[in-house]
Amino acid sequence: MVDFTRRQVLSQSVAAALGASVIGVASGEEVEETDTPGAPSVAGSLKRFSTTAFGAEVTGPFVFEDGSLLYSLQHPEGENPEPFGRAAVGYFNGFQFKFDGSNDDFPEVGVPDTEEKQRQVRSAAGDYEILVQGREPINGGAERLGVVQTPDGTDITQENFAGTQYGGAATNPDCNQFVPSNDEGTEGYLFTNWENSPGCVSRVPLSQDENGEWSADTGNAMNLTNTDSLREHGGTRINCYGDLSPWETMISAEENYAHPRVSLTATVSDIVEAGSGEGLIGGCQFWNRPNPSEISGAIESYAESGDLDENFGPQGYWALTGVEFLAYYLGAERDDQGDGENLATTLLDDVYPNPYRYGYFVDFREPTADEPEAVKYYVMGRASWEAPDIEGDQRTVYGCSDGDSKGIYKFVADEPIPEYDDPMDVAGTLYAPKITNDAANAAEAGERNSPAQTPLEIEWIELGHATNGEVESWVAEYDDVTQADYLSAHADWEDGDEVTEAAIKEADLSVIENGNQNYITNEDIVEWAEQYEANGPDGVDEDLRRVPFLETRAAAKEIGASIEFNKAEGVDSVDDSQPGDFIYFGISEFNDALADDEGDIQMDRVDGGVVYRGVLESDYNVSTLEPVITGPDFTDSPEDANDALRNIDNVYTMRDGRVICCEDGFGGPARSYPNDGLYVYQPNVVVSANSAAVGSGSTGSVPLTASSLPAGFSGARLTVSVSNPEIASITGVSFPDALGLTESSISDDGSSATIRVADVNTNVQSGAMDVPLATLDVRANGGGTTDLTVSIEQMDDENGNAIEAEVRNGIVVGGPKTVVGDAAPTDPDGDGHFEDLNGNGRLDYEDVQVLFSNMDSDSIQLNTGAYDFNENGKIDFADVTALYEEVN
Repeated sequence: MVDFTRRQVLSQSVAAALGASVIGVASGEEVEETDTPGAPSVAGSLKRFSTTAFGAEVTGPFVFEDGSLLYSLQHPEGENPEPFGRAAVGYFNGFQFKFDGSNDDFPEVGVPDTEEKQRQVRSAAGDYEILVQGREPINGGAERLGVVQTPDGTDITQENFAGTQYGGAATNPDCNQFVPSNDEGTEGYLFTNWENSPGCVSRVPLSQDENGEWSADTGNAMNLTNTDSLREHGGTRINCYGDLSPWETMISAEENYAHPRVSLTATVSDIVEAGSGEGLIGGCQFWNRPNPSEISGAIESYAESGDLDENFGPQGYWALTGVEFLAYYLGAERDDQGDGENLATTLLDDVYPNPYRYGYFVDFREPTADEPEAVKYYVMGRASWEAPDIEGDQRTVYGCSDGDSKGIYKFVADEPIPEYDDPMDVAGTLYAPKITNDAANAAEAGERNSPAQTPLEIEWIELGHATNGEVESWVAEYDDVTQADYLSAHADWEDGDEVTEAAIKEADLSVIENGNQNYITNEDIVEWAEQYEANGPDGVDEDLRRVPFLETRAAAKEIGASIEFNKAEGVDSVDDSQPGDFIYFGISEFNDALADDEGDIQMDRVDGGVVYRGVLESDYNVSTLEPVITGPDFTDSPEDANDALRNIDNVYTMRDGRVICCEDGFGGPARSYPNDGLYVYQPNVVVSANSAAVGSGSTGSVPLTASSLPAGFSGARLTVSVSNPEIASITGVSFPDALGLTESSISDDGSSATIRVADVNTNVQSGAMDVPLATLDVRANGGGTTDLTVSIEQMDDENGNAIEAEVRNGIVVGGPKTVVGDAAPTDPDGDGHFEDLNGNGRLDYEDVQVLFSNMDSDSIQLNTGAYDFNENGKIDFADVTALYEEVN
């Protein structure tokens, strides 16, 4: 994303910054001295593929089917030599990833240690060739790439309109997603986000020739924001990263930084209890103020005059830039706007953007049609979305909200999203995270753990359930609010009155004290939280159901969610992800609310950020995030920081499991050079024992696999152990035919099996994925759960070198016997839950009765994993209801 606040602290002299970087003097803000264990570090390996031109972030990576790599050159310094001085999207001609899981397919590019190197896009494999550049003519000359227009076709730029704009028009290309239009994947459309306000998403036809070179057809390109389909949603703003959906459409994320209702760690109830929002209020409350981005200066003047006790900056106020330009996009009349420097107070009282229409995921359905249909997923929550990741079940969506004291969220649709005939019928549940492990907040015990060494355990808190159409109808109720309403609701002012500084001041002070009465009120949010705590998410008044969807961050804070993440800037998993696959979350800076003395997370500070990895469980839930990449402390020496990943931005998981990691830390401390880079993360090999649910007295199979073998495989010796053989025991081991020499031995009590394999015929090739090593036969001896623990004693590649490998342990759920005859319960649909409690091989009403009658028995209560049908972590009457609904 474009972080203007960070860039403001950098040296204003480009030459001075370049000179400092070359001689090894760190630039940027001074930071508190820290020495965090494990910073920097990598669980696996990290290799630098490219550095970008001076002033630019690395954003929008995309890998084509043939392995070609593309990314955006976002807001480069204009003094760079052509073609690196203008925003652009380009690809690396002459290079393709091999998809073999190994970083050996490219050489590492060195650090840019001269001004010449710092002024260009560099790589050690392939040449960066520009495909398109911002503001170039497209669509037969009717538009300019990335530039939004008014309904009458006027470009919305500061050359044509007086006022503020979030970034220069078409200077911030970010996410890129390619949707093929032929079976070979050599023709199609490149969708690109333009991170401005008004925001823009463009579509450019691309084609690849027989030599593998890509070219763009700008004559037939279009800005989708200028179409009626998106204009009906109010347009868009600050389009950041995105995702290619499983149904092959572009999903664009709106990074609406102006959405915070309260600043940093404050809550709405803090404001209500204090009787004022002074020092606590967020920038969104000034959305419809005349000249909204000037609120910070106004507050400073009110403090100087004694009308306020303190001078403060409402969080997100700076992102109110460009809001009035959105009004012109929607067709507002342009009155006298002054000379562009000394702005007149123009009251926009005819057409004005609705704040609740921005901060969503936007899906471009029918991507190859003459005009794709734009759909906003209002039901997935409103935030400063950096990125979504839609899982292979086509129901589960994870999202990262960028900025300070923000959240990561989860949405689960009732049915696969593309199966809804009307996207407005998409229904589902929105969740916020709660970090639950004591190690994450050990500061309360007088010590701080390192984020490099401490996983995060997550419980997902339900915020609410709705349909997309319901949420949109709630949004629509605020469509007619204008700047005139800001004055009439909060000052002694009526339509037709002169807009004076005194009237604006009166309104500002009223909003600071009591909140903006034009939108959802502070009291509404507090009342929703009280009803939620008393009655649960489904027990709130009908008119309050809107709160968690329209005021997602504020609502999550009120009920104790862990809204502490700082700059959550990336989330991704492999396309068509399945249970057992990894999902990666990038936290660009691990500081502020993550490293203070409050909240659920209180750990050491790492300004260079952390990349977390989770495992998608059987229901696509993620319950644990483990750190796999930790950036540098900003007080580390360049020798430690030059080759470390600093301030992760976009993450992109390739189909071979490697992860492209992009940086957003331009000019910050620690390094000897200012440029951001693109790195490729190669995870360690993971040897996994799967989990299984086995009925008591029955035997099930547990596969043992290696995630990938980039350097091939010669053999391994390992042991698998059962932690509690009274619940389950290992009774046998079998091997795939591909492994030439195999041997196993099982302990007398079945508590462990030692396995030895050798690939003497070299059947396992370099780059093989999901390689089976063995299959364990596991018998359930009783009710309960037991761990399957894997221990690797030796594992070698085809050259005899030791393989760096991690283990992923499994769980066996032993199903208990019930009071119904001698039959053991079964799991008919293989989801890990024993719906068939009476053991007759099917789910029927008698199973519901068995659960109801035996709910308090040890055989049920000790098997939460088997009988927790509503997945709330305990056995209760709601599980009986959930099972009954499955029968019906």
